[in-house]
Amino acid sequence: MSAANNRLGILLMSLTTLVFALQDGISRHLAGEYNTYLVVMIRYWFFALFVIALSARQSGGLRKVARTAFPWLQIGRGALLALEICVTVLAFTLLGLTETHAIFICYPLMIAALSGPVLGERVGWRRWLAIGLGAVGVMIILKPGSGVFSPVAAVPLLGALMFAVYGLMTRYVARKDSAQTSFFYTGVVGCVVMTAIGVFYWEPIAAPDWIWMGTLCVSGVAGHWLLIRTYEVAEASAVQPFAYLQLPFAAALGMAVFGETLRLNVAIGAAIVLAAGLFTWWRERQAA
Repeated sequence: MSAANNRLGILLMSLTTLVFALQDGISRHLAGEYNTYLVVMIRYWFFALFVIALSARQSGGLRKVARTAFPWLQIGRGALLALEICVTVLAFTLLGLTETHAIFICYPLMIAALSGPVLGERVGWRRWLAIGLGAVGVMIILKPGSGVFSPVAAVPLLGALMFAVYGLMTRYVARKDSAQTSFFYTGVVGCVVMTAIGVFYWEPIAAPDWIWMGTLCVSGVAGHWLLIRTYEVAEASAVQPFAYLQLPFAAALGMAVFGETLRLNVAIGAAIVLAAGLFTWWRERQAA
């Protein structure tokens, strides 16, 4: 890949994180008015249509894309991501965008910590040190020993753990399945799971909120399309650090639109977690 391609990839990744941050803001608004399952279900309907349309255009069509060496793992990871989105959207309504994202960004450290026992990858002492430092950052955010720890802070932590396990499962199936196959199962299985849950929580949606719902669906499709384009034009290692931009974008949106505040301990803890995550990425790149 040329330097010019990597620059374009960085621009696309930055735009991707902005779109996903806006999507999170809309999700927070809608989940504050309606139940989380309904919001995520409708979002998945449009996402599944996008995935199926994209897969049908691949060489060999849907039949080839749907062929997998790990059918149960693919179904499991698709279901897990759908449930993780429900947990994270719930966290938005409980804690807001700023604090949810500040805690959620520890998921790359969880992936690094679990990649050894789960995938058999070697994790050196430097990365373990970064993982430990990241855990300290999370503790600073949560302040569990100060008497002000809120149990709801465990919700985004659970979401981060679920997303980390999803990431490990994605790495594992990538040993034999293509990215298109994994993307197909992500959308289709998630749609089936959320429909099976969400239909029992259907409630009337006000006309103005259908505009927000439509915007949410379009932003989801746009975000994934931008992400695909990012990895098509640039090296993954060159653009990955810029995925962390979703934290400041979401925090800015939370403070500007929802009146959230950035507490000092959250800012310090998030900075530590971010630094540890970037160091872990750098060590993985060096090892590769």
